[in-house]
Amino acid sequence: MVNVCKCQKEFKERCTQCAAVSWGLTDEGKYYCTSCHNVTERSKEVINTGAIPNTKIQAINRGLKRKRKLERGWDWYVCEGFQHILYQQAEALKTLGVGPELKNEVLHNFWKRYLQKSKQAYCKNPVCRRKVTVLEDNQSHSDWDSEPELLSDFSCPSFVESGTESQPDGLAQKPFPISKASQSETASICSGSLDGVEYSLRKEKGIVKMTVPRTLAFCYLSLLWQRETVTLSDLLRFVEEGHIPYINAFQHFPEEMKLYGRDKGIFAIESWPTYEDIYKKMIEIAKFLDLPRFPDITEDCYLHPNILCMKYLMEVNLPDEMNDLTCQVVKMTGVGEVDFLTFDPIAKMAKTVKYDVQAVAVIVVVLKLLFLLDDNLEWSLSNTAEKYNENNKEDKPWFDFRKWYQVMKKSIDEKKQEWEEARAKYLWKSEKPLYHSSIDRAVAFKRREMVVDLQKQFSTLVDSTPAVGRKKPSSFQFNWAEGDAARTCFHGHSLQGILKNKGQSLTTKNSLYWLSTQKFCRRFSDFIKRKRKGRRPGQ
Repeated sequence: MVNVCKCQKEFKERCTQCAAVSWGLTDEGKYYCTSCHNVTERSKEVINTGAIPNTKIQAINRGLKRKRKLERGWDWYVCEGFQHILYQQAEALKTLGVGPELKNEVLHNFWKRYLQKSKQAYCKNPVCRRKVTVLEDNQSHSDWDSEPELLSDFSCPSFVESGTESQPDGLAQKPFPISKASQSETASICSGSLDGVEYSLRKEKGIVKMTVPRTLAFCYLSLLWQRETVTLSDLLRFVEEGHIPYINAFQHFPEEMKLYGRDKGIFAIESWPTYEDIYKKMIEIAKFLDLPRFPDITEDCYLHPNILCMKYLMEVNLPDEMNDLTCQVVKMTGVGEVDFLTFDPIAKMAKTVKYDVQAVAVIVVVLKLLFLLDDNLEWSLSNTAEKYNENNKEDKPWFDFRKWYQVMKKSIDEKKQEWEEARAKYLWKSEKPLYHSSIDRAVAFKRREMVVDLQKQFSTLVDSTPAVGRKKPSSFQFNWAEGDAARTCFHGHSLQGILKNKGQSLTTKNSLYWLSTQKFCRRFSDFIKRKRKGRRPGQ
């Protein structure tokens, strides 16, 4: 009581939470409110450490910050590590131009839903929880407003049904029951996190175990829910270009979150994410979370094939007139229908469209309709276009398939070479060295310093040119400008040499559609009808 009175004389400001003037000192010398346990940033300079009362303050909604030893850092759980990665990825997407709602609302709610469904938080008996006193929290802002830390019991997402395990705000969380044996093992040299050993061995049926690749699945789910202008292929490209944390994402962990031992196998990634793998994981997570039907993909959405086809036609330097043909193919095949495009995880056959792949497939179909692509007709039409362009230089040029192929092949080969060189030069070793136990920490840091010094010396001897900085992110990988002699732009070229007048409309000179494994189709409409009936063309 004497200490409290002394603190009140020295610090007379009212508490920002409860407006009381009743202050005490924590073990670290900071003032805290004895009424509501709110810890301030104000601290008292103490010469005699014996004057600080032996008062232990437990964190309410900032995660456990108790330091067992300075060199061991904070007590933290594996799910907190994944939350840090998700936070950094969401911040990176926000930097790339994605709306802030993705992080503060959508991804945040998806993550809370996952913690609840996996019984790690927001449920009656969490599988692992630190011993904290959870008080009623009436704050209205997001858990992630300041920093990505667990755990404040906000209301669950709007799509959580009333019959789930969602708990009202203020429900006290029961601590994770750790036996003496597992407790000593957790505190040993096997893992920096409290549950790293147990997490790596956990195999519970029906539970989707969180991994680093699944963080990208969470991000893409959030992008799809928001109908953002980022496809899955764009997301993976931004990851590979270093704009979104993925490889060695644990480097962004706070210094106090020590990571070693079993944590290395959980957070260290030694391969690039693949399209098909992230796509499957996205569907898996959506079904596990029991997410409702996603917002409709309508014609004004970026992910609609009409818009994506327009974007990819510009990307691959094809004539603008082809956009009308791609729209007709989308309409005839029905791949632009809202029900076909909208993701519904709770449907009997939960699947989503590979929007970017589908748009490219539509463009390939249009190219086959125009040029057949049988390694004969496209070159014959190119000869006709080349002769016309030579004799009519003042008119709008006809599209020359051969010339387009040569320009694109050169550009793609250059881009591929840059990609291969970037992968070959990529440094897989993290700047933050990993080690198997706290005992090996000094050795690991010493080895890392030696590696960095050797790399600097070797780069000085081999290549004196400075390293090229990271290029700016862009939705387009190729840029085509009018008037560039080395890189002809075909956007304004005409399809007149490929089309012919039929009454008051235009039709293709080519009347066939060729599949490499099937016979010729006389009409594309017949081909579509056969595909819809589940029969192969030519049968």
